[in-house]
Amino acid sequence: MNGRFGRFGGRYAPETLMGPLMELEAAWRRLKDEPAFAAELAALLKDFVGRPTALTPAVRLGGELGLTLFLKREDLAHTGAHKINNTVGQVLLAKRMGKTRVIAETGAGQHGVATATAAARLGLSCVVYMGSVDMERQALNVYRMRLLGAEVRAVESGSKTLKDAVNEAMRDWAASVKDTHYVLGSALGPHPFPAMVRGFHEVIGTEARAQVLAAAGRLPDLAVACVGGGSNAIGLFSGFLADASVALVGVEAGGTGFGPGEHAARFAPGEGGGRPGILHGSFTVLLQDGHGQVRDTHSVSAGLDYPAVGPEHAALAESGRARYESVTDAEALAAFDRLARTEGILPALESSHAVAWLCREAKAWKGKLVVLNLSGRGDKDVESVRKARGDG
Repeated sequence: MNGRFGRFGGRYAPETLMGPLMELEAAWRRLKDEPAFAAELAALLKDFVGRPTALTPAVRLGGELGLTLFLKREDLAHTGAHKINNTVGQVLLAKRMGKTRVIAETGAGQHGVATATAAARLGLSCVVYMGSVDMERQALNVYRMRLLGAEVRAVESGSKTLKDAVNEAMRDWAASVKDTHYVLGSALGPHPFPAMVRGFHEVIGTEARAQVLAAAGRLPDLAVACVGGGSNAIGLFSGFLADASVALVGVEAGGTGFGPGEHAARFAPGEGGGRPGILHGSFTVLLQDGHGQVRDTHSVSAGLDYPAVGPEHAALAESGRARYESVTDAEALAAFDRLARTEGILPALESSHAVAWLCREAKAWKGKLVVLNLSGRGDKDVESVRKARGDG
């Protein structure tokens, strides 16, 4: 609540945004425990989002891997990903603050779709910034946003991906704070965003903890999730942070190698990995060169293609409470196939990274109980998968 996770976090923002950030923090602190706000949000999560989402036994894949596997099914939430938990919370908060317009950044498009959806449901106008590279590989989600009434603005600067979309959204917010709220899509950025986004996603971990206790009669040995900015992972982890017996693993995008511009693995070992620095208003771990310039990133998954990680994940890694691994594009694509063919589920390429890591490391967890967060569904990625394989 003070904006710090160990030494990470904080509020590093231009003068023009300090006032809006403080206004946002005050409103969030005031409303988050207000009974009327909590009741309205709970009703939206139940009746609109479709919570609670299922905890599904993955019997065939778990059997192949020699462990007991449960999938937390955020892919079954309205719009097809966990992002909607945060957007309904933030858009409702914005409406209570008297804002009439929301803006957002998006990489894979799921946060953009979720923001457009929440804005349509609650009657606010919506603009989404998206890198032109991501618009090409996620064309279906671009069309979905437009169908929902959002304006999608292409970002042509920099690498034309998520980092650059965040830059443009922040520029817009600085110029339009009077009537606009920025719905930041992950547990990163300046305070209060990391704590606020975590708060809206804690429902994942709260549900998963209760569901696995009901289904298995005990806590899992491992909770695992993919990590881009880190919102779905911190949502899951929040349910088990106080349980020392539950190992926490976040899985990053290893891309095609650990050279500059080949991956988005902030916790990669050696020179290929990240180090502490400031990006988009937060002190965290990010990929940067020897001069402190932010490195380009790569992932087959647009949602993991980001050079920094949320500050709470940086703190969890430094403390040793969670560990962070990576898998390659090829491993993620293989896991996409494997989950589809064993469980009848097309996972988002983001989630496929978590599945791939578990498949690779299964021997170390033989006989154990595992909860894996399936952060989104893979319909949006089918064309990307086809192109990556050169099919047709």
